[in-house]
Amino acid sequence: MAVLVLRRAWARTLAVLVGVVLLLASAAQAVNAYYGYYPTLSEALGGPSPGEASLARAEAGAADGTIPAAGQVVPVDLPGTVSGFAARQARVYLPPAWSVKPRPTLPVVMLLHGTPGDPANWTDGGAAQTTADAWAAQHHGVAPVLVMPDINGSLTADTECVDSPVGNAETYLTVDVPAAVQKVFGTAAPGPQWAIAGLSEGGTCAIMLALRHPALFSAFGDFGGLVGPRVGESNSDTADTITQLFGGSQQAFEAHEPAALLRSTRFPSLGGWFQVGTDDAEPLAGTRELVPLAKAAGISSCLVEMPGQGHTFDVWSAAFRQSLPWLAGRVGLVPRTDACP
Repeated sequence: MAVLVLRRAWARTLAVLVGVVLLLASAAQAVNAYYGYYPTLSEALGGPSPGEASLARAEAGAADGTIPAAGQVVPVDLPGTVSGFAARQARVYLPPAWSVKPRPTLPVVMLLHGTPGDPANWTDGGAAQTTADAWAAQHHGVAPVLVMPDINGSLTADTECVDSPVGNAETYLTVDVPAAVQKVFGTAAPGPQWAIAGLSEGGTCAIMLALRHPALFSAFGDFGGLVGPRVGESNSDTADTITQLFGGSQQAFEAHEPAALLRSTRFPSLGGWFQVGTDDAEPLAGTRELVPLAKAAGISSCLVEMPGQGHTFDVWSAAFRQSLPWLAGRVGLVPRTDACP
């Protein structure tokens, strides 16, 4: 009888566990269906992306001195040494020329994901590796190093890339990540040869961080971001944002608000690329508010509106593909142009 009771208890426990797994899988599929974040269910549940390589393998690829046909994406820990931020593994795209010795000192483009999401979103739905490889193939294997750090700490957290009770994300992204990237990958130092771009929440983060830390970046890409850091999904969600992220301080909120920063300061050395779908109402409104302010603040700005498109990777992957030649000019890989498409 005791054995039978144990078997029944185990069967019930197993059924509960199976139910939880199926529930999580269903939720992941629902998120994936809406945003198109992941090409496979495994990746939606946190599995590795196809084609990822180890850093050791990427370094070994230079043994014969030839330039590989394609770059490699490596998972790497970028520790929150100063910030204490508990980040998930980053993804870093290393262009073919990185594997050649002596290794060139390459510029960097940071690519920030959104929420729900993780760093691999940029190589999966964002097609960043494919885009960068295509660029490198036309430029003798040379392309920017693409650094895709974690900005939230978990799938559903939302730091808005500021230092808050959710985590010291701003310090992590502006202090810890640049230091680790230079040390591990031998890239150019932050400044004229660094740019930052992002999708959704990451787009808001990109413009905010570039405006607050203009000495670190020469350009930003805001792809479908809101008008500023928001804990909700609309530009008007300011009250909860001030409470949850800024301890109730209106002053701290204003210090992170792109519109306020653009009205108070000029940024003549900065470039900005804005891209958004016309069916993406809140980001569209935010973009249309920020672009005139950016131009008035001296930022060389491009705006691309995609008719009939929404808040999806169709927009964000196209935004990176279309902006990469412009970004490459801003970070010094090719002659700079301020011309917009």
